[in-house]
Amino acid sequence: MTKRKAGGQQVWRAYVILAAGIFGIGLSGIFVRLANVPGAVNGFYRMGIATAVLTPIFWQQRRKNPKLPRKESLIALLAGLFFAADLTFWNTGILISGATNPTLMANTAPVWVGLGAMFFFREKLNRQFWLGLGVALAGTAVILGLDALNNVGLGTFFGWLASLFYGGYFLLTQRNRQKLDALSAFWLSAASATFALLIIALIMRQPLTGYTPTTYLYLVALGVFVQALGQLSLTYALGHLPASIVSASALGQPVLTAIFAVPLLGETLTTGQIAGGLAVVFGVFNVHLSRARQNRKETIGTLGKTAVSPPEP
Repeated sequence: MTKRKAGGQQVWRAYVILAAGIFGIGLSGIFVRLANVPGAVNGFYRMGIATAVLTPIFWQQRRKNPKLPRKESLIALLAGLFFAADLTFWNTGILISGATNPTLMANTAPVWVGLGAMFFFREKLNRQFWLGLGVALAGTAVILGLDALNNVGLGTFFGWLASLFYGGYFLLTQRNRQKLDALSAFWLSAASATFALLIIALIMRQPLTGYTPTTYLYLVALGVFVQALGQLSLTYALGHLPASIVSASALGQPVLTAIFAVPLLGETLTTGQIAGGLAVVFGVFNVHLSRARQNRKETIGTLGKTAVSPPEP
């Protein structure tokens, strides 16, 4: 098998795993609402449970290959702190002004990822990428029912801060995945996020115990399905796909959440939500199409340079 074919198979596998990951994180909003616990507590349990579930596999892997690259490991730990900050600001914003505006602002993370990718990784993002991202963001706003003119406030600002840290998490994870495998990158970031969220919960005096068995069951579901499966899948994808593509694809999360809410929460989809969902799908499709065209252009350019290069003496 040629290197090109092997690389192509890895990319397609990454796309499939990315889709599975978005399906997993699409359940996040459902379990968060059903658990109904303070934000830092929610984050502590979901990250802590994911870390605990994956620890046996992680340590078994370390026995076979005990050394991890120090620099990338530190970046993974920093990524976990960014994720903890994202969850903290997002949940705080929701407590201040409700879910709509903070959630929408948090979903602008792909904008910062795109800008960061251009600046730090020298990625070339064409007009179609930004157009697709804009359409997807507009669709997200429709799904959430944004009323920006009447509800801008401190909660919206916290949502914007959450988007910055979530975008930073994607960029840092793309960077550490250059030398770290997906499991190690995720486990290190999840462990540091767990520790940070525990401290935040204690500082904010949010109770860690005293909840019903059903609530703990929903928290376990968050840890297993959303983090250990969903977010780990995104971490895997970030080793083969740019953060700009992965973060934009994650805009499918509110679409899936709205769909899951129909059978699980007894909600109904409005015409606006359906239209917004179609806009998100169309926008994300164009984001991926822009990447495919950019890859094709780079391949043609490389082949052209090879064709015109003089023969070696």
